[in-house]
Amino acid sequence: MNFHMIFAIAIFAVVYVFITTEYINKTIAVLVGSALVIILGVINKENVFNVIDWNVIFLLISMMIIVGITKRSGLFQYVAIKASKIAKGDPVKIIIMLFIITGLFSAFLDNVTTVLILTPVTILIAVELGLSPIPFIISQAIASNIGGTATLIGDPPNIMIGSAIGLSFNDFITNQSLIVIIMMIVTLFVVLLKYKKQLIVTQEKKARIMDFNENKAIKDFPLLIKSLIVLALVISGFILHDTVHLDASIIALSGASLLMLLSVFPKNEKSEEIAEEFYKEVEWGTIFFFIGLFILVDGLVQVGVIKKIAEYMIDATKGNIFFTTNIILWASGFFSAFIDNIPYVATMIPILKEVGNNIPFQEMEPVWWALSVGACIGGNGTLIGASANVVSAGIAKKSGYNISFIEFTKIGGITTVINLFVATIYFYIRYFMFT
Repeated sequence: MNFHMIFAIAIFAVVYVFITTEYINKTIAVLVGSALVIILGVINKENVFNVIDWNVIFLLISMMIIVGITKRSGLFQYVAIKASKIAKGDPVKIIIMLFIITGLFSAFLDNVTTVLILTPVTILIAVELGLSPIPFIISQAIASNIGGTATLIGDPPNIMIGSAIGLSFNDFITNQSLIVIIMMIVTLFVVLLKYKKQLIVTQEKKARIMDFNENKAIKDFPLLIKSLIVLALVISGFILHDTVHLDASIIALSGASLLMLLSVFPKNEKSEEIAEEFYKEVEWGTIFFFIGLFILVDGLVQVGVIKKIAEYMIDATKGNIFFTTNIILWASGFFSAFIDNIPYVATMIPILKEVGNNIPFQEMEPVWWALSVGACIGGNGTLIGASANVVSAGIAKKSGYNISFIEFTKIGGITTVINLFVATIYFYIRYFMFT
């Protein structure tokens, strides 16, 4: 083991501890770590920016802009209130509707954005019913992590996996949508079993919900129409990826540019001010976190650490893809319950690439889907398992409702274990039973 390898492992380990404990802001920790691997010569200084997956970066930036502009129209709040009225103020039906809506939104929006938009509305609805919003908030956080598993853009780990090995939006829909629907149904059953007795209210309180005016949630109708058109075009572009021959990042960037243009047209005295606001919709801390992470992980690749881990994995599994798939699924689910799934997936991608060097992609494919499913649903295991959980709990606390680690984990941990069993059966039937 040479000095470069020791430096790479040591720096990565220290940064990972800071990310997990949040003792230092994770973006700062990653950027300092990436700077060190460059300065110490662990990676080639001339090619440092070539190791960054710009497809991931620009896809994230573009979708953040599109979602940020769309939420200004009030669309998402409108949908939440409308759903509650369709449920006629019945808390059980409301929790079902919000669960489904959150899962659906999370398949096409960032999980954190989804809960940021919907949680305040959910709290308002629960308070009007005279109920604790905690069951609603926890169930929505769980739904956001499951729903995000379904598509290429639903969760950052999927964006990373898809870009790394060339999986399209349609590949994710084809392989992940059915298992996500099954997990949503199973999880909803568990949620209702857990909380049904707490969701009983009088007819008078149900009537309060019916008095809500969802139309007041729409703040900018012209912007709503423009946003819906652009969202439809972008999603259509993702679906027609193989026909249009454009990367997902190019499609999203084109959509973001078009929506920004439509939002300031025709030009008026506020156009410049509005344009400046668009860039505030981008979570730049997240973007720089990804950039630093790509550099940091490449340091492990360059010094041979990833190759050695892959060799150990091949020896342990004897090249058995079914065994490897299940190890990756359960390991991803476990680790993602306690640590950020983004650096975990960033580390696993080059390992699995190395493992699959001498294996046809068709045989190796289930392993990649196992990484995606395990990492995404593993976030439900604990309160700190996913950013959506932490953000939801933070919003709840500001409103006077404390969601403890134990309270979240009681339901989140159970649903995670159940869903990992469901995924194990699904993978066996879909990829191995008839081969």
